[in-house]
Amino acid sequence: MHVCVTNESKGLVVAPRARVATSLGERFLGLLGTASLALGEGLWITPCPSVHTFFMRYPIDILFLDKDGIVISQRTLVPWRFSRWEGKAVGVLELAAGAIELTGTQVGDHLTLKSI
Repeated sequence: MHVCVTNESKGLVVAPRARVATSLGERFLGLLGTASLALGEGLWITPCPSVHTFFMRYPIDILFLDKDGIVISQRTLVPWRFSRWEGKAVGVLELAAGAIELTGTQVGDHLTLKSI
């Protein structure tokens, strides 16, 4: 399944095509084994209060969202790192590094995810 992620606060699309990972296997695998993540692509992992980039070869931007779709945390995560534990997060959106800056997405922005 894929979703289109829109930043309603900014009125722009953050990821026109993000894969959804909800099963234990999908969440466990995440982006492992991928060579890169292009701008406009993403991975929505739910539930997910924390992520890591062990065994990855490229950095990613991460956006943790609460139950209302509000960005509660954001950062760029380089390979071989853990994110902070975000207890109020219902999930995380993993994006290509640079996507946060390119879209101007900030903590407090409201994102929506619509099935495509």
